[in-house]
Amino acid sequence: MNYYVSASILSADMLRLGSEIAKLEANNIDWIHFDVMDGVFVPNISYGIPILNQIRKKTDMYLDVHLMIIDPLKYIKRFDEAGADMITFHVESASDTMETIKAIQQTECQIGISIKPNTPAEAVFPYIELVDMVLVMTVEPGFGGQKFMDMSGKIREIREYADKNGRKDLMIQVDGGIDDKTAPIVRSAGANVFVSGSYLFKAEDMKESARLIRGDANAE
Repeated sequence: MNYYVSASILSADMLRLGSEIAKLEANNIDWIHFDVMDGVFVPNISYGIPILNQIRKKTDMYLDVHLMIIDPLKYIKRFDEAGADMITFHVESASDTMETIKAIQQTECQIGISIKPNTPAEAVFPYIELVDMVLVMTVEPGFGGQKFMDMSGKIREIREYADKNGRKDLMIQVDGGIDDKTAPIVRSAGANVFVSGSYLFKAEDMKESARLIRGDANAE
């Protein structure tokens, strides 16, 4: 299994976004994590389709779009057209989960589903065969820089269920407080995609920081 670091540009300098993306490219960061917040599903507002479209014009990096919005089904086509490579939405949203999955299946995007810290692992089990990735939030969604919440038990449950049901290829992403200290905790539980924001963007050596998150797992 491959391991990926997805840099959350919520922590980037938005006035210098082009150069921040160039820095990600130069430091072997795997994905760009694009947090979309509507101020309804979560208590914060971020950015949306126009910014994603501009980023797509700037880079060929994999764009990992995380929809923290109340009605993701309404916007699937537009995020696909703006350049998303992965669209992840929350099972706790108001949109019907199955209908939203079907909508993403009509695009060329990979499919991700996400759960908040208080949502049990079992909530994603009915969809494991249909999605490419499950995102387990390790903070309450809405703001960057929060303290890591240990969700290793939930991650392990999802990984074991996936393995037993023919989905050893399922990606499990974690988002929230991920750095060189917390990444080994979730990695050992079965996560293989690590969203990191402030830890990466504040690092003196971004490439080394990403290597520590991966734990050199790709070399194994």
